[in-house]
Order: sequence, then structure tokens, then C-alpha cells
Amino acid sequence: MISSETITNYLGRLASRQPTPGGGAAAALHAAQGAALVAMVARYTTGSKYEEHAGTVSRIISEADNLIVEALRLADADEHAFQGVIDAYKLSASSDAEREARATAIRDSLIQAAEPPALLIGLAGSVVQLASEIFDIANPNVISDVAAAADAARASATTARVNIDINVVAIKDSGARAALAEQTNGIEDKIILAADSLVQRVRERILR
Repeated sequence: MISSETITNYLGRLASRQPTPGGGAAAALHAAQGAALVAMVARYTTGSKYEEHAGTVSRIISEADNLIVEALRLADADEHAFQGVIDAYKLSASSDAEREARATAIRDSLIQAAEPPALLIGLAGSVVQLASEIFDIANPNVISDVAAAADAARASATTARVNIDINVVAIKDSGARAALAEQTNGIEDKIILAADSLVQRVRERILR
């Protein structure tokens, strides 16, 4: 499991000539880092100076910590799902029955492989939302990390979108393809705009 690997081991596997882990897992780790940065900023926004925001900060910490766990789960789920696609393509196709079974297995595995990145886009949006919430009350000494969190979530959303696209294109069933596309079309655009806006606000505060 990616969540229990050392960074060195994970990066070694990512860099190897193997299909998994790949961009999907990397996207999930972008989101996990974004959530972790939000949690860190929130934990620095505590004490008597921030007492009036204690309830909000406590909630943000809890939600961000949960997003870290979920993002890591999606990293493992993405790796597992893509392995299913690889296995489906390896199935025998020496008879009509085998070819039909193989085509069905490929379609089903591609649909399953699109699910983790679809969920990840929503998770990335949650990271940006939490980063936006903490921005207004954050300890100014760690305000740059709010921007780092937003950029990490942005990278997660755009990478997840590409991974959905490549799976959707490979699905021959037009109904299944349309259903998958409808789940996420346009969502990442909103996340990108929100993340870019937040990063700009952080920079303006730093430079003013």
C-alpha cells in the first residue's frame, strides 16, 4: 500500500518501467499533501490569539486530517483499479466467446478505473475549500502554505481529469462513456479557478 511505503520506495516504483503506480496515484498524493498543508496551517492558527476562531479551526483540522486518509485510500484504489485494466487486456481472445468476455472485462475495468480519479476531483475541491476558509484567519507566518495547499489540490484535480479522459476514450460503450463524462465535466474548471484565485489572494497579502 502506498500509504505505508517510504517516500523513496514509492518514488522508485513511480519512476520504474511499470504501469503502476502512475499519474492517478500521483494525483492522489498531490491532494494528500494539499490537505496536510491545510491541517498544518490550521494547527498554527491556535492559542489565545485565535481563540475566537477555535471552533472553525478545530473543524478544519479534523476535516483536513480525514481528507489525507481518504486521498491515500484513493491512491491505493487507483493503483488497484488500473491493474485490473492491465489484467483485462491480457485475457485470451482466441474464440468468439473469449473475445466477448475480454471486451466486457475491459469495459468494466475501464469504468472502475475512472472512479478513483472522479472521487479525487471532488476531494481536491474540498481541499481548496478548506484552504479558502483558513486563509481569512490563518497565522500570517504560514500563509504561503495556504497557496501551496491550493496549488497541490489544483494539480490533483487536473491530473485526475486527464486520467478520467484517457479511460473514457478507451471505452467503446457510448452510454457508459457519456455517463462517466457527465460525472465530472466542468468540475475541475471550478476548482482551478478557485485555487488560482486563492493563490493570487495569498500573494497579494504577502506582497502588500
